[in-house]
This record gives sequence, C-alpha cells and structure tokens, in this order.
Amino acid sequence: MRRALGQILLVVVIAAAWGCASAPPPGPPPGPLPGPLSGPPPGPPSPEVFESPDFFVVIPKIPETSATLAMRYLGDAGKAWMIEEYTGAAAFAPGQQAIIPRKPWNPAGVTVQGYRLVPVLVYHNLGAQPRGRLVQSAASFEQQMRYLKAEGYRALTLAEFLEFTQLKRQLPKKCVVLTFDDGYKSFKQYAYPVLKEMGFPATLFVYTDYVGLGRDALSWQELKDLQAEGFEVQAHSKTHGDLRRAPGETQAQFDQRMQAELAQPRELFKRRLGQVPDAIAYPYGRWDADVLRQVKTTGYLAAFTVRRQANPAFVQPLTIHRSQIYADMSLEEFAKNLTLFQEEDLR
Repeated sequence: MRRALGQILLVVVIAAAWGCASAPPPGPPPGPLPGPLSGPPPGPPSPEVFESPDFFVVIPKIPETSATLAMRYLGDAGKAWMIEEYTGAAAFAPGQQAIIPRKPWNPAGVTVQGYRLVPVLVYHNLGAQPRGRLVQSAASFEQQMRYLKAEGYRALTLAEFLEFTQLKRQLPKKCVVLTFDDGYKSFKQYAYPVLKEMGFPATLFVYTDYVGLGRDALSWQELKDLQAEGFEVQAHSKTHGDLRRAPGETQAQFDQRMQAELAQPRELFKRRLGQVPDAIAYPYGRWDADVLRQVKTTGYLAAFTVRRQANPAFVQPLTIHRSQIYADMSLEEFAKNLTLFQEEDLR
C-alpha cells in the first residue's frame, strides 16, 4: 500500500509540472490604460432627414448651401435652383429647415398671379462689324451673352424647351433659348467660342439649299461636328421661300412645292446628319392655316415664327414665338426681349 501511495504522489507531481510548463507566461504588471486609437478625424454631424415620395426635409447641423444639398439628395448640384425657388433661400444655417423637392411641383409655371414665360431669341449673321439690321457685330453679341450669364440666365436646349411646352419639365425662372437662322459660317467663327465659354447651348435652323454653298455657308461636315458638340440642327425649309400658297398656285402645285420645302430637308438631314429634324423655323416667320396643315402632315412637332413675344408652357407648338435680335439694338433694348412672367389674376 505504501508503494501504491508513492506512485499516486509521483503522478500528481508530474501533472503539476506539466501544467506549469504549458501555461502562458504572466502578463506585464498593471499600468495606466492606453489612450484612444489613432485614425481619421470624425466627420461632420449627420443632419436630421425626413423624406416622402415628393420631398426631403433636411435640418442641417452645419452650414449648407442649395448646391451641396442638391448634390447630396438630388445627385446634381445644377438642380440647386429647385431648392432655391421652392424655399426662397440659397444658404441654410444649422437648425434651419431646408425643403428639397424630389420632382417638379409646377411644370406649367402657372400661379394665381400669372404664368411663366420663356423667350426664344433668333440671330442671323455675325461679323467683325455690323452691316444693316441682320449682321450683328461679334462684340455686341458677346456683350449680350455676358449679360445673360451675369444676370443668372440659363440657356436651354430646344429639347428642354419643348419638354416644358409638353408639361414634362419644370424650368428655372430665368431661362432663354438661343437660335440662329440660315446656316452662316460666322456662327462657327464668332458665336461658337463665346457660347462654349458661357456653357450655352444653341439651335441652328438651316435651309438645305444654302448648306455648303460658298465660303459664307456652313458645310454638312461642320454642321455634323457642331451637332456632336451638343448644338442642335433643325430645318428652315429647302429654299427659304415664303411657304404660303401663292396667288394662282393650284392645290396640286402647292402640295408638290410643300413636298420639296418640308419633306426633302428631312430626308437630307437623315442622310447627312443621321437624324430627322422635328422642328422647323418658318422662312421670314410667315405661315397660315394651309402651311400649318402641311407642316403637321410632314411630321414636324414644333414650328417657330418671328413674333416678338415670349412663350408660356401652353403655347401652340406649331406657332412658337421668337424675338429677332437686330444689329442696331442697344443692350437695354436687347434686355426688353427677356420677358419672364405674365402677370394675370387667375383666381
């Protein structure tokens, strides 16, 4: 028995020794707790945000602008005007509520006080010096464009403007459409650099018999290049003749002439520019009921006159107004063409 007890004691001693050998070494003596972990500084405090299908309501905790809010919640800083026009503010202090429309709330631009207007301006030829009423000096044109930019006007593409007339797009208060008739090469020389600098789009209405005709006319390749840079090219008939039915012209003769003046440019545009024009500017701005029927039948969706008047959303699409800009206009006279609102009690 004494021998068995000794064996048991030996096993206990060996087990204790094994446990000591496999245990981790003791840690360092206790000391002060380590400081905070290093890393990037904390970001700005998050604003309170409430949302519905139509609006974001944001209560910022740091100063915000309409542009920063538009970028964050609408994905486009260029939509800052939506916030500014809805709230009447462009900057928001911490704690100041900002309402951000998620979609148009008044595409027609109609209120109880009246309705919004969009001026469409039409230019013809430009030159180093003015000549007559329709050849404007390059310096005068640049002065007008800089005036528009300084006054906060946004130049629209023709497509954006037509969406407004179809109640598919809400527009800022200060908008203008820039158009150029006939297809003069001076557009590329004088207007193009200024428009590119200002970030303004424009639409060229060209008559096809003039394209590529001599050194003063734009070529099809030049029109295609301008189109590739975002400038729209639309129709201005084939010959630039008065489209109205002439005295003594039979119905058959009128129909044949309209086929040439209205349909042939669409076919030529498709072949040369890869697109069919859906808008036309009437030569000299002249039209009548017979011309309207022919224009509609041919497939044009919009047509432009030269009546000096801005356009509401409900303008008739085949008689849209344009204001001609003449070479002898002062800057003050130019600005009178920029009517933006028609006051009228609509209650």
